[in-house]
Amino acid sequence: MLLQQAVDRRARQGAVRHRAGGFEPMRFVPKGKIVVLGLVTTKEARLEPEDLLCRRIDEASKYVPLENLALSTQCGFASTLLGNLISWDDMRRKLELVAKVARRVWG
Repeated sequence: MLLQQAVDRRARQGAVRHRAGGFEPMRFVPKGKIVVLGLVTTKEARLEPEDLLCRRIDEASKYVPLENLALSTQCGFASTLLGNLISWDDMRRKLELVAKVARRVWG
């Protein structure tokens, strides 16, 4: 079982609720492990609303302590052979969004 592996970090992709489901499975994450929430899509240029990301982090914190959570993009910006149809400026804005929300949530 994945949760029994001796690793320090887990990635949880879930920007889109209907695609990823809820955070309930995170209740099985062992204490002390860090979970990286992949809540920012790299497939399209639109930016997720900051408030939505903060709410999703808050939902996840019901299962894993906030200090054991981190925020990231869902995956790399070239997750297919041809890459994603997203500009360099869009990629930069996505990473800036991740940093801004992280500062807002974790200081």
